[in-house]
Amino acid sequence: MAKNTLSFVCQNCGAAYNRWQGKCESCGEWNTLAEEDTSGSVPVSIRSKRKGRTFALESLAGKSPDAPRLSSGMTELDRVTGGGFVRGSVLLVGGDPGIGKSTLLTQATSMLARAGHRIVYISGEEAVAQVRLRAERLGLSDAPVQLAAETSVEDIVSTLSEGAVPRLIVIDSIQTMWTDTVESAPGTVTQVRASAQALIRFAKKTGAAIILVGHVTKDGQIAGPRVVEHMVDAVLSFEGEGSQQFRILRAVKNRFGPTDEIGVFEMTGLGLREVTNPSELFLSERDLGTPGTAVFAGIEGTRPVLVELQALVAPTSLGTPRRAVVGWDPSRLSMVLAVLEAHCGVKLSGHDVYLNVAGGLRIHEPAADLAAAAALVSSLVNAQLPTDAVYFGEISLSGVVRPVAQTPARLKEAAKLGFQRAVLPESARGDAGGDAGLSLNAVNSLTTLVAEIAARGSRRGESGASAEKNATPARFRRSEG
Repeated sequence: MAKNTLSFVCQNCGAAYNRWQGKCESCGEWNTLAEEDTSGSVPVSIRSKRKGRTFALESLAGKSPDAPRLSSGMTELDRVTGGGFVRGSVLLVGGDPGIGKSTLLTQATSMLARAGHRIVYISGEEAVAQVRLRAERLGLSDAPVQLAAETSVEDIVSTLSEGAVPRLIVIDSIQTMWTDTVESAPGTVTQVRASAQALIRFAKKTGAAIILVGHVTKDGQIAGPRVVEHMVDAVLSFEGEGSQQFRILRAVKNRFGPTDEIGVFEMTGLGLREVTNPSELFLSERDLGTPGTAVFAGIEGTRPVLVELQALVAPTSLGTPRRAVVGWDPSRLSMVLAVLEAHCGVKLSGHDVYLNVAGGLRIHEPAADLAAAAALVSSLVNAQLPTDAVYFGEISLSGVVRPVAQTPARLKEAAKLGFQRAVLPESARGDAGGDAGLSLNAVNSLTTLVAEIAARGSRRGESGASAEKNATPARFRRSEG
């Protein structure tokens, strides 16, 4: 008789331990370890003693046809997935509660169903009547989408196996699914892993594309075992702030397309509206003529995006100044502040620093260093930056401005939106070309840019001579007596 194997599994990250403890050492969460019996995780039918079958081995040489894709009818969604849903692929979509995941999938499935495809929407959290109410609010109640409210994976697979194979199946959500092959409660790490594996096996066998909706933790990570993200073909993150109408669909992992690609949507009373020109939307409410604002020409995936960076540098009476960042990496801000103080003579140790990326967009690339530094110095010395200029460039620890990728695409997008000049690294001037029609201000070091901004204004509450002395980098000052 097989001995029962007990394991304590963290319900937040999936880490396993041989004894119970109050805190998970992997994710740092408290009271998340639950006892699970792993001896019965595989049914007897699967563990049956049978001889392995032989299969053919192929070489690397040869031609493989492109994977057929199913266009969703939504340009932004197709951009993120790489051109549409690949037959037999499994996608995992995560996002905060109420961000619009179900709304997005309802619109996509309705468009596909109207095109004549068999689409199945299975909800484990809502009743069929609730899904119908959402469809009526969006004006999609006439779409021939097949609905069901079910949580048993075996029943779902058996039902979907009858008749024609669906082209797309939506499971909302994977945390509510359960399978009788494991003895655990729905939502546990073991159940999520086993349910996802059964659905993925069905997708690969039949060729149906499956979208799994996943919950997220308070840190924004998809809840459940990390192995599920490795099992699926693509992981999409739906981001946005509840107080703003903008929504960002970002590809974190994609086996059939580019990663870090984004799709931009706007939440309206009739659902999500696609935004074909995100730069114009993010810059629609710019604070023209205000110190501390700079326009960053960034790249998200293959798309150039222009966004405004807002900075506020204010004197503080606290012993430890505050550093608050929204939409950017706080560690990156700390590095830029250190370079400004060490190599440019800009003293920020007695000031609170606030940095915000307007529009709710999250920036991950280091090319935003130059725009952030320009906005910070502009706020410190109360100097207005040119309203028709864009900034991009990576700042090294030595204060040198390093080049970034896809310079022509950034300049082309800036010229299309009416900008006249660009501040970029000196080494990227050759890659810029002359087709953009912008006036290029190439800088080799951050010190040069700080000196140009400091000459424009004076620090608040100080005279012009005193401000010029305190804000101008030390290497540009004339030595006194």
